[in-house]
Amino acid sequence: MAMSQIPAALGLTSQDVTGLLAVAGRAPSLHNSQPWRFRVEPDRIELWADPERQLPAADPHGREQRLACGAALFNLRLALHAHGIRPLVTLHTDRAFPDLLAAVRHGGRKAPTALQRELLAAVPRRRTNRRPFTDEPVTTAELMALRNAAMAEGAWLHVVATPAERTRLLELSADAHAAQQGDPAFREEFERWTAVEPDRPDGVPALPNEHRPAAHDRWVARDFTHGAGRTTAETGVLFENEPALVVLSAQMFGPTSEVAAGQALQRVLLTATTLGLSASFLSHIIEVDATRDRLRNLIHGTHSPQAVLRIGHGWPVPATPRRPPEDTLLVTPPLVSRRTGVRPVDAGLRAGIP
Repeated sequence: MAMSQIPAALGLTSQDVTGLLAVAGRAPSLHNSQPWRFRVEPDRIELWADPERQLPAADPHGREQRLACGAALFNLRLALHAHGIRPLVTLHTDRAFPDLLAAVRHGGRKAPTALQRELLAAVPRRRTNRRPFTDEPVTTAELMALRNAAMAEGAWLHVVATPAERTRLLELSADAHAAQQGDPAFREEFERWTAVEPDRPDGVPALPNEHRPAAHDRWVARDFTHGAGRTTAETGVLFENEPALVVLSAQMFGPTSEVAAGQALQRVLLTATTLGLSASFLSHIIEVDATRDRLRNLIHGTHSPQAVLRIGHGWPVPATPRRPPEDTLLVTPPLVSRRTGVRPVDAGLRAGIP
């Protein structure tokens, strides 16, 4: 599909909308699967999960897919703000259209704030950094800024600070890693999506001096490196011993909570980028049901945890590849719900997100 075939929408040109989708596509996703699609109509841009890009071994219920789509939605909101458009977001819950997650409409004219411009500028600079961090600590003020970013999107960021909590989280990390490594389907899926060829527009490409994980017991169990606190023979770089560790939880229930959490996650990650911080995911703790339940008990949460992040001061890493915007365009979804008899865009939860 040619770039010119992306329709105009929301009073913007086709070229403008192409730019919007490119910004949205810079969101993080499990194994860089980029599991989103966009349907563009004159009065709205719809966000759909792509069922062909859900990873069934690591994410059988699509939770991480919806989280990634929520992060893409936050990027789309920022890009619309840059055009002076206040995005009006509707989160969708129609069971007849489980892949339709949100619709964004024109909510009026409004100039972007300085913070919105700063977060948007951070989108192309944000990286998932799987390499070692320095031992320079993340300050209390920086952690507070990240917590405030989560709260601004209706989520909660728990800082794993006490020695007892960190020891328990380390045990959960090891248990989750062992559970996944014992699953042949997970190992096969992991192989297909990581250390991919450099010309692929998705997946996680191998970087020089990186290695697949062994069954070690430190924070970077899924990263393509040796364990934390150890020196790699190839790089001579020592992993940090005490990274900042945080757990993100949404304050809603159901699939919309995961889309909302994804927006909060992206705001936290972009805020970290503006502060000069790096982050990587400890997704395996969340993906294994048993360790996710134990994590919820550990942080005394009333809502299930959605993401675990390792945060610190890292060195620059290259960006992962992205699909061109036209490849994410959805042209012909179903128009009428078999269950309700209405169009999917007419049924949903109006979020009113500025």
